[in-house]
Amino acid sequence: MTPRLLREQHGIVRHDQLTELGLTRSALRWRLAKGQWREVLPRVYATFTGALNDDQRIIAARLYAGGDAQVAGLTALGLHGLRYAPRDRLVHFLIPHARRVASVGFARIHRTTRLDRWPMRNGGAAICRPARAVVDAARLCADHRAVRAMVAEVVQRRLATVDELATELKAARRNGSAALRRAVAEVAAGTRSLPEAELRGALSESTVLPAIPWNPRLVTTGGAALPTPDGWLDDVGIALEVDSREYHLSPDDWERTMARHNLLAQHGALVMHFTPSQIRHAPSEVRRTVEQAYVERLAAGGRASVRWLR
Repeated sequence: MTPRLLREQHGIVRHDQLTELGLTRSALRWRLAKGQWREVLPRVYATFTGALNDDQRIIAARLYAGGDAQVAGLTALGLHGLRYAPRDRLVHFLIPHARRVASVGFARIHRTTRLDRWPMRNGGAAICRPARAVVDAARLCADHRAVRAMVAEVVQRRLATVDELATELKAARRNGSAALRRAVAEVAAGTRSLPEAELRGALSESTVLPAIPWNPRLVTTGGAALPTPDGWLDDVGIALEVDSREYHLSPDDWERTMARHNLLAQHGALVMHFTPSQIRHAPSEVRRTVEQAYVERLAAGGRASVRWLR
């Protein structure tokens, strides 16, 4: 046999590679009959008896889908390392629309007239870029929170820009894209994470609060740069902050966030803190709390020595 091929393909082989392995069809049938090998997808075989791991499932699906297939959707996002993409046991691939390959088993095949023009490469696999993968995955996702999370994470981690997402979204079919369009609009408006997007959604329903700029540029009255809060009520100097270690990479990041909050307070801002759990489970209570603080500070003539650079 050719151990290199089996090593590169993690023990997975396609029917037309048998010759390279020095095997006849009768030898294949013998191994299958003895239970030494097994067919995991049509004409794709595992040369072992145990369960396939994630890498082997992707390789098997790629061999089944063909050489011009691209790892897509949630599968691609998993390879890009997204933490908040939903987990999916199916393996998603794009293939040219003219080819007739059906989804079967764990291989989910999506025919398209628009393959990713600049896919990334990982070994023998072509992987859709994060922007394309998010758009394809989100259009098939019924969970609006999951869509928000994917969009926020891919931008927050600089795996894709808002412009790249907007370009892919414009080229995609409109069906199934409503939640995705809302999420991209939220990120474009300034929200950077899922809790921020949910806070924005909760406060947008208020009939008391003015329009809130998100992630605004603030300076002192003397022009010195100040930290950027998640949200800002300019006429009363209220800074809105989502506090969660989940969105900071280390204890040092968390301490720097606290120092930023304190600096805003030193210049007269009222910094209001909310956790993702509060925002998610009690959005009405969060909204009422912000409204009450806004009304009281407005009545008291509360201001901060802070300018918002519009």
